[in-house]
Amino acid sequence: MTVKSDLQKAVASAESAKGTYLVAAQSTEDATAKAKYEEMAMNMDSHVSYLNSRLEYLNSANTIVTIQG
Repeated sequence: MTVKSDLQKAVASAESAKGTYLVAAQSTEDATAKAKYEEMAMNMDSHVSYLNSRLEYLNSANTIVTIQG
């Protein structure tokens, strides 16, 4: 397993978790729980963003190595 594939799996998991939190937010009638689920979904947005930035870095670094190599 490579770092790139690990990051791709992490992105997929984080996106899945975000979806789960959003469904939970829509499914509950408890306002406190709804707010927390929505907050957790927003937190997953930052996780996904960070992981995608690492993937972009790896892709650009790999391109540089390939061109130089």
